[in-house]
Amino acid sequence: MIKQCEIRILSVDDHPLYREGIATVIKNQPDMLLVAEAASGAEALQRFHEQRPDVTLMDMRLPDSSGIEAMNAIRSHVPEARVILVSTFDGDVEIQDALKAGAWGLILKTMHPREIVEAVRRVYSGEKYIPPIADHVGGHVGDEGLTSSELEGSCACRGWKSEPQHGTTAVHFGRGL
Repeated sequence: MIKQCEIRILSVDDHPLYREGIATVIKNQPDMLLVAEAASGAEALQRFHEQRPDVTLMDMRLPDSSGIEAMNAIRSHVPEARVILVSTFDGDVEIQDALKAGAWGLILKTMHPREIVEAVRRVYSGEKYIPPIADHVGGHVGDEGLTSSELEGSCACRGWKSEPQHGTTAVHFGRGL
């Protein structure tokens, strides 16, 4: 019997309960294998070099560094490393910061496990992954947030309208407005 190719995953989070939850989700996927876990940025770097995962799920806030700093440390040695940053925050600014820093994607801890495994599969296949931002647009819509074209595209896919207004973009939440 030929074994199916598995996506090798490193999970990095300082909360054991979240790591255990991710481990359970991954164990239930026939095409995924959790190869290591880490609770800090330093441990993440060590586990990454030991295991060479295909995809790393990295918490944005770790006890010894930010997830972006830990990701940059990994990518300084392995530039092609595919890291998905994990956040409790859903602001568009944080998503932009993560992607600008070189993350392949960002997932929210509030996302359904089905969406998390989809993000891992997409990143593994070479796609960037951004959660449905339109569900989370609100606190950061304006000059510091998404560009007008990014916001317009995000809103259009949800059937919402966006209109430029005095250097910002107004979002009309509702259908057919």
